[in-house]
Amino acid sequence: MSDEMRTKRLVLRPVRPVDAGPITEIIQDPRIHRNLARVAPNQNKAQTLAWIATHDLGRENDTGHVFAITLDDGFLGIMGANRSGRHAPFNLGYWLAPAVWGKGLVTEAAGAVLGWLESRGEKAFVSGYFADNPASGRVLQKLGFMKADRAPMFCLGRGETVDHFHMARIARNA
Repeated sequence: MSDEMRTKRLVLRPVRPVDAGPITEIIQDPRIHRNLARVAPNQNKAQTLAWIATHDLGRENDTGHVFAITLDDGFLGIMGANRSGRHAPFNLGYWLAPAVWGKGLVTEAAGAVLGWLESRGEKAFVSGYFADNPASGRVLQKLGFMKADRAPMFCLGRGETVDHFHMARIARNA
């Protein structure tokens, strides 16, 4: 794969240290961190840089591919596909700056990442959303995900357990 993917409107590229400032700023917004299971609401720039530094190993091991979602070189959010091992399904995760919500950008970015993964032969994907974030559920449904389970999940962004929908999708070429 090249280092970036292009869609009709977006460029998805590996996250870079220069993105640490915008990432840290955006995740401070409660509308973002309240829906992130593994990101603390008070994450600082040094912690964000440390997180970015882990991504090379994930790409090398094919266990994690994290992309900056950009438009006209402006940072908008994150799209990631991570898995626990080389034979596990990829878990799709994402967030987008609230200023650009409602424009179909996450659906567009996720479709590109799923298409790339399918072109490599990946057959199954998982994702999920907190029950009080139905917009994320609608994005996943548009992408072909179906509800698989509903169970409590700890949300680091809120510091509490929250009702969560687990979703799954079989590759379109399976």
